[in-house]
Amino acid sequence: MPRTQNSWNKSPGISASLGLANIFRTFDPSIVDAALKKARKGTKRYRDFPAEAVVYFVIAMALYMHVNLREVLFCLIEGLRMVRGADIKITGKSGISQARTRIGAEPLRVLYEQTVQPIATRKTKGAWRFGKRLVSIDGSTLDVPDETENRRAYHGPTTFNDESPFPQIRFVCLAEIGTRVLFAAKMAGYPVGEVTLAHGVIKHLQPDMLCLADRGFFGYALWQEARKTGADLLWRMRADIRFPVEKVLPDGSYLSSMSTLRSKRNHEKPIPVRIVEYCIEGVEGAKKTSYRLATSLLDPDQAPAEDLAHLYQQRWEIETAFDEFKTHLRGSRLCLRSKTPELVEQEFFGLMLAHFTVRGLMHEASLKAKIDPDELSFTHSLRVIRRTLPLAAALPP
Repeated sequence: MPRTQNSWNKSPGISASLGLANIFRTFDPSIVDAALKKARKGTKRYRDFPAEAVVYFVIAMALYMHVNLREVLFCLIEGLRMVRGADIKITGKSGISQARTRIGAEPLRVLYEQTVQPIATRKTKGAWRFGKRLVSIDGSTLDVPDETENRRAYHGPTTFNDESPFPQIRFVCLAEIGTRVLFAAKMAGYPVGEVTLAHGVIKHLQPDMLCLADRGFFGYALWQEARKTGADLLWRMRADIRFPVEKVLPDGSYLSSMSTLRSKRNHEKPIPVRIVEYCIEGVEGAKKTSYRLATSLLDPDQAPAEDLAHLYQQRWEIETAFDEFKTHLRGSRLCLRSKTPELVEQEFFGLMLAHFTVRGLMHEASLKAKIDPDELSFTHSLRVIRRTLPLAAALPP
């Protein structure tokens, strides 16, 4: 969808620079420069639009999806001039595209992987349970412009006799429950399944984490890979998967074990698991729903079955984070802007970095107010950042 009609109502000035100030504060120029050097895309000679400014531009353009690119660049220039003393010349749409193509996607991906990590502290409410940092894994899709290169690289869903209007990318990531920070993301074309992408994501789990997942991710290989990280797991199971009852525990859950024909042939030890079964009743207008959860937390005294059943609903935090990412940040009726696969990947990580900027600011606010980050509105926070788009950046963090 073209955004040529959308522009700032007036010159951005000081108030319109505070949003960019949060980008500068979250991603310090030294960090951006290091990412560019690691990607071998650092500025080798002076340009009207240097590589460092292009990185900030891609993040800013994700924050302002409703605004056309030249207006976003104008706002960025005002911020860089006031805060950093940088002098960048206004360029047209072609110049912006050339600058983005020059650095490609790698610097944004490196910056994302090096900076976007779980940020909850022990004082963060709703981020810990059983002494573990709560995280969730899931995936989603995003529309990209219907260009020949994008269609060839990413494809999209099909109906009985037609293709989707737009190609789509698929991504899977981890979300820190409590702060809703989306980290360890992997993206690919639409035909690549979520479980396939999950193998590249699951390795980012840490021993202090408890990972929640929906039934589509449950399987021996992925479970085994996740357990090798030292993290604990609480995953829903499909109804057609059955495990032998080896020992019934006082809280109604039971101990069992996981194995496959291949693991048995290789004489591998079965993986011990604990199964929790429960039903949700009494919800008006909803059918009686049965749930079966598998967990690596084997001690019912440490993690009672009832507590685990209540905890599993926190998995939906990642769905809320996707809603923030896709509906409020990107815009519900907008696809990405980029017309080549390289720039699509660049823009995807720009969106992830922009979401982290907002969520990082919300986490700071929640700590100061001593409240759960869930009590703060993402939409309101995003409006504040957009409305107050270099005065704050001139102040120390």
